[in-house]
Amino acid sequence: MERTGKIFFYEDKNFQGRYFECSSDCPELSSHFSRCNSIRVEGGSWVIYERPQYMGYQYILMRGEYPNYQSWNGFNDTIRSCRLVRHPSSRHRLRIYERPDFGGQTIEFSEDLPNLLDRWRFRDIHSAQVQDGVWVFYEHPNYRGRQYLLEKGEYRRHAEWGALHPSVGSIRRVVDF
Repeated sequence: MERTGKIFFYEDKNFQGRYFECSSDCPELSSHFSRCNSIRVEGGSWVIYERPQYMGYQYILMRGEYPNYQSWNGFNDTIRSCRLVRHPSSRHRLRIYERPDFGGQTIEFSEDLPNLLDRWRFRDIHSAQVQDGVWVFYEHPNYRGRQYLLEKGEYRRHAEWGALHPSVGSIRRVVDF
């Protein structure tokens, strides 16, 4: 079943100014708007990127309103591509590992973790297996900092989910409402 989604990009804060409505993946948004200062997600979960072709910093947005770029943890008003998350699930299972290639200590989760250190004694995650659902790793506790989307599959090293370093502070499930 194909998920339906709808996202609105506004040039100004608080959903003002020119806007662009999108309901499918878009590898290049700069022809539709020059800056993005607010977003409304009316359907689905989305990954927005600061660069074209799904590159650069990524931000995962679920249904809701984001009145300014700080509300999605953005560093600036530059959004250049977006894609709809295709496989959110009602079931979620994630296994994380202390070392690359699924080595060292491991623990499995099925719920959001606003502070990873509450359940895991390490600040770093070097590999992961997403067994069910779609997950987001955040660089800092309380869902702050850089975000990385992990879909079902195996990630032998942190670079495979796009991170420059293995530091993870919080973990959240991607759920479809």
